[in-house]
Amino acid sequence: MSWSKRSPLLLAGLLATAGVAHFAAPRQFDAIVPRVLPGSPRTWTYASGAVELALAAGVALPRTRSAAARATAAFFVGVFPANVKMALDWQDRPAPLKTAALARLPLQVPLVLWARGVARNEEGQT
Repeated sequence: MSWSKRSPLLLAGLLATAGVAHFAAPRQFDAIVPRVLPGSPRTWTYASGAVELALAAGVALPRTRSAAARATAAFFVGVFPANVKMALDWQDRPAPLKTAALARLPLQVPLVLWARGVARNEEGQT
């Protein structure tokens, strides 16, 4: 199977794994919900997990792949403030954890580009 065929399925797998993690271990996600958001952090954790699961399904299905991949790129941009909050909150953590939190910040760029690439590749095949 070529990379262009495998890539959307890998992206869907990443989204599904993250979505399930929001329900399996919500406390870690609650901690990075920006305080400026209204309501309970747990509500945001579950909502973002549900969105990730929906995006995973959309990216996995060829019929909805392009639109879902574009939505995934927007989602990755939208959750960036949570990664910033985590990096700021983890400044006093041990070096490996602090490094991991900081590494998540630039990681959003390739994730956004990956999702956009999946959308473009799918649009080019229709």
